[in-house]
Amino acid sequence: MTLIEPKIDELLEESNNDPFLLCSVASHRANDINDMLCGQRKRAKDKDAEVFDQILASDVKKPLSIAFDEIDHEDVSYDPNTIDLSED
Repeated sequence: MTLIEPKIDELLEESNNDPFLLCSVASHRANDINDMLCGQRKRAKDKDAEVFDQILASDVKKPLSIAFDEIDHEDVSYDPNTIDLSED
């Protein structure tokens, strides 16, 4: 399986060129999307009501693909003030 769109270079630009940060942001968002799709909808709907109906309508894509698309379109990002980017 390959990631064709969005391009990985474009996604890395949205995560300070840090593949681990990109993975973390995408996995957290994909988890929220999966919660919406798997029945735990109340928590997810309260958290992100605007895109709830769009996600339910897009049952063709997998949650991680949706998350990468949202990162590419800058709908989802991270707060650099809450993430420790220093190396320990």
